[in-house]
Amino acid sequence: MIFRQLIHRDTSTYTYLIGGETRAALIDPVAEDLDKYVQLLDELGLTLAYGIDTHVHADHVTALGGLRDCTGCVTVMGHPARAQCVSQTIADGDVIEVDDGVSLRAMHTPGHTDDSYVFVLGDRVLTGDTLLIRGTGRTDFQNGDAATQYRSLFDKVLRLPPDTRVYPGHDYRGFTESTIAEELAHNPRLQVESQDAYVALMNALRLPSPRHMDIAVPANLRCGKTSPS
Repeated sequence: MIFRQLIHRDTSTYTYLIGGETRAALIDPVAEDLDKYVQLLDELGLTLAYGIDTHVHADHVTALGGLRDCTGCVTVMGHPARAQCVSQTIADGDVIEVDDGVSLRAMHTPGHTDDSYVFVLGDRVLTGDTLLIRGTGRTDFQNGDAATQYRSLFDKVLRLPPDTRVYPGHDYRGFTESTIAEELAHNPRLQVESQDAYVALMNALRLPSPRHMDIAVPANLRCGKTSPS
């Protein structure tokens, strides 16, 4: 299996290239890095089968539309994403067969946004903005909800095997991976005794809006097009 973690430094966004012998998927691709993805796919001899977003992003413009235009890949988001431009919508428990022996199991994990998903890949999980390394995704916009995120974390993601390797959608301190056990032990947002305590913690954050939110969200509802035309 090919597994590459790529970074867009301006937004600290991780994009993941998952591949088998001939076919691949890109998860959370960034529009500015479109040419880099296409070059890498060509160098590795891979056909892009799927472009996948874990949710409608507020901090960067997606490359889904651009990848579909230049590679013919199927673009994917999870229900209830409002991006009507995607080729395929998936639901909780659906499996995306990337190539022989390489598959992604979708897990609906609302809370950061109502359309947030994580993807289980064998011994690892791609957590988008649901679970970060020593953090969790904010819950104060795009139909986010702290109580819902608590249940997504503690009833779903954190019940994966303790040695499951965690690969987040962002990191702002240079961390590249973790494990479920490590996050349960050391993630400060997970050291709460109840759902109510988690809600109080998240509601007290008072974070500034993402820098590119006003541009990114409308564009991402159009799979990366920055204007309706």
